[in-house]
Amino acid sequence: MKIKSTLLGLSALLLAGMVQAQDGWNWPADSAEEAKARELNAAYTDYMKAEQFIEATGPLNWLLVNVPELNESIYINGVTIYKGAADATADEAQKRVYQDSVMAIYDKRDQIYDNAPKWIENKAYFGYGFYKGTKEKLGDVVADFERAMELNGELSLVDLYAAYFDAVYRHNAYNKAYEPEEVLAIYDKIQVDLDKMAAEGKDVSRPKSTTETILVAMKLIDCDFIENTMGPKLAADPTNEALANQIFKYSVQYKCFSSDAFLTALELIDSKNPTYSTSQVRAMRYMQAQDYEKALPVVEKALELAENDTQRGEMQMELAKIYGNMGRKSDARNAAKQAASLNEELVKDAYTLVAQLYMNSFNDCRGGQSRAKDYSIYIAAYNAYQRAGDSQGMASARSRFPSKEELFTEGLQAGSTINTGCWIGETVTLATRD
Repeated sequence: MKIKSTLLGLSALLLAGMVQAQDGWNWPADSAEEAKARELNAAYTDYMKAEQFIEATGPLNWLLVNVPELNESIYINGVTIYKGAADATADEAQKRVYQDSVMAIYDKRDQIYDNAPKWIENKAYFGYGFYKGTKEKLGDVVADFERAMELNGELSLVDLYAAYFDAVYRHNAYNKAYEPEEVLAIYDKIQVDLDKMAAEGKDVSRPKSTTETILVAMKLIDCDFIENTMGPKLAADPTNEALANQIFKYSVQYKCFSSDAFLTALELIDSKNPTYSTSQVRAMRYMQAQDYEKALPVVEKALELAENDTQRGEMQMELAKIYGNMGRKSDARNAAKQAASLNEELVKDAYTLVAQLYMNSFNDCRGGQSRAKDYSIYIAAYNAYQRAGDSQGMASARSRFPSKEELFTEGLQAGSTINTGCWIGETVTLATRD
């Protein structure tokens, strides 16, 4: 996998501000050695200025070997020279020698000057460029990136996060270096850092896209992994909020909503830090399982957390369904009408539900003394279907109206009013089916 070409331009930014020399020269005490050190220091510097990097390696190497504490500048400039030499040679074996020398210079500088926060990010970047295809070196590359984040809190350049995660991907592919959960933890930490940088006004779109592409390419996650690998770990440690958040995030990303692991994670998250969305989804899962006793308090909580009438309407509609399934028909009707009043888009569903409650109440409400009264509930249902704009439902309800003969027998006529009685308690205008 190739990281986007923008990474190739990072070296100029990483190396900005490097100087050729610093205060604190430690010339040899022996005059002859001092003369030679001064001569070779001048020689390599001249070669470097002329961009004759291969030629500069000779005198610089003598200084690094014989007067390693001469001045920190030989290490700062040494990176430039050996990197330049590596780029200049076509011989692959010699190129690797020069690249290895760059990394050795960083290691030696670390031993002498103990100021890794200044340059560890540069080392990580060069190591990635040199060794991303080298199985044996990838662990060191990853370690340098992680040391940079440990020492400095984060990587200073956003695109380095893509290089870091690509190194993790390659290290895992070549060396089986991680458990899937460890890779996910690394990915999540990267996203946290990138989100922080985005909040500071930095453009993180490239590394966000690249790290996501890498994660998908690793094929670590699917619904079976979430359920069978992550789920048992949460079951064994049911208070692990970090793991629950991982399961929730990946379940949403990979649309694994039906798993037990997702529900367990959701229950923990919603119990600890409930939001309208978590409570809503949790309630839906309980309702799918027809566990209305569990669903009811969660929907009520979601209703309290709702931020606008649209959300409040949605939760009132869910309450209506729950009450209906629990046999609390009057409460169901009240909730449905509340839903319709809060959200016009719910009028059809709300009044269809009310109509169905009426239609299904015939056996419960039938008194057996007046057919007109008994069948008047279908007129109430008709009116609700009409409010819903459901012509098919209206026709079904009308087919159950009392007949002209039945009204006549009871001394009633179409156009007069009657109260349905029972829990419905509506006064309707009598009409006939014929």
